[in-house]
Amino acid sequence: MARVRYIGAEPVTVPELGSRTIQPDEMVEVPDNRFDGYVCQTATWEGVEEPKADQPAPKKMTIAAKAASSSKEG
Repeated sequence: MARVRYIGAEPVTVPELGSRTIQPDEMVEVPDNRFDGYVCQTATWEGVEEPKADQPAPKKMTIAAKAASSSKEG
């Protein structure tokens, strides 16, 4: 779970968090996959703890190209 802080001036009810009322300057946990949806609202939320990477980045696969056989005539 990621964490964000509510920086609005008045309490707000957040349906996504079970219709919980969040107070100004309160820090709450949000699902990792919803973190960006909160912090993009820069006048209302600020990021405190970003989502943790659960899995390493996928490995890049490289494919070796076969050299074309050259034939000389003559």
